[in-house]
Amino acid sequence: MNKKDKIQNERRTPIEKHDTAAWANIDEEKPVSKVSIPSNFDVDNAKDYVDSNQK
Repeated sequence: MNKKDKIQNERRTPIEKHDTAAWANIDEEKPVSKVSIPSNFDVDNAKDYVDSNQK
């Protein structure tokens, strides 16, 4: 494996995990804009997480 192939392979590896994001579990979607709306449960969990990790 040469240096160019190694760099391209590293770029394919995702940096973040979005499994726990509030938008990961889409409850509904706006018809025109295609904006995802999370469930109230997921929004509450995200808010609790942010509130508990404030500086």
